[in-house]
Amino acid sequence: MPRYARFGNALLSFVEDAIYVAIAALLAVAAGALLVDAALGFRSIGDDGASGVVLEVLDRLLLVFIVVELLFAVRVTLRQREIVAEPFLIVGIIASIKEIIVLSVKAADYIGQDRRFGHAIHEVAVLGVLVVVLAASAVLLRLKEREPQEGQERERQASRQEAEDERVVAAGAASVTGKLD
Repeated sequence: MPRYARFGNALLSFVEDAIYVAIAALLAVAAGALLVDAALGFRSIGDDGASGVVLEVLDRLLLVFIVVELLFAVRVTLRQREIVAEPFLIVGIIASIKEIIVLSVKAADYIGQDRRFGHAIHEVAVLGVLVVVLAASAVLLRLKEREPQEGQERERQASRQEAEDERVVAAGAASVTGKLD
């Protein structure tokens, strides 16, 4: 590969990492804000009743779990230099469970309203099937990743590429510094 192509690749890799770090920072701030919002939700226990407030807080806390899991996915992507499916499967499972909990509580209010109650129960059933499918996918993915040769070879290639990128960036920086002197 020509030197300019290696330098361009290293520069794009740096920009990509910077974008992932910015995304991670925004996700961390969002998780913190949601956590504070969930804690402040307890102030209205006297007004709305405990069960309504607990449902709202639980909804927000599960959303915090989703954001934190996305933050983990960004961290893994930065470390391994590839998108890993498992964190996104876990986000899907958590989001589905979150909706099942919220719909189950709301369905109790729909008793006697056949159409709304039926829709809520169908939605809970579909989400339940989705949780099972996502969990099975995560298990199958873990079984596949246990194949030792594939993972070891990928790690060796990533280490070699990182070392090459660092060498190219250092050489490019030295070249620019030399021209400035």
